[in-house]
Amino acid sequence: MDLVLKRYWLVKSEPDEFSIDDLQAQPDQTEHWDGVRNHQARNFMRDDMKVGDQVFFYHSNTKIPGIVGIAEVCREGYTDHTAFDPDDKHYDPKSDPDKPRWIMVDVKYVRHMTHTISLTELKDSAALEGCPLTRRGNRLSVMPIEPAHWTTILEMEA
Repeated sequence: MDLVLKRYWLVKSEPDEFSIDDLQAQPDQTEHWDGVRNHQARNFMRDDMKVGDQVFFYHSNTKIPGIVGIAEVCREGYTDHTAFDPDDKHYDPKSDPDKPRWIMVDVKYVRHMTHTISLTELKDSAALEGCPLTRRGNRLSVMPIEPAHWTTILEMEA
């Protein structure tokens, strides 16, 4: 029997576009994570995100950016249909339905954090050195989180 280790992720969204509250309000508290148009983030979703993986939900481009909740991957990577819709803001005229270039996963709401763990708090934690989120210039909307960093961030909730 193969032992599959759970992985940890962080996904970013602007709260006025799609928030943790929006995810919680969806039918079955589940939604597809569409519109990712960065190849590295796409590759994470396509190749590495698996059902059961845990996900920090991060609000960006807001007064206090930070981690606001936890979700779980409930469907592995599949074609992002928004790339084919000319009326969608994520439309990509170069994407071909026969050879799709963009992928999405489905995530399910788990819970809100007890408080927003701000980017400032995260950057001030020596234990998070090397975490992709705290690296200068990192703008990826989907990124892996090391298990030790996941645990450290959860401990910041207390």
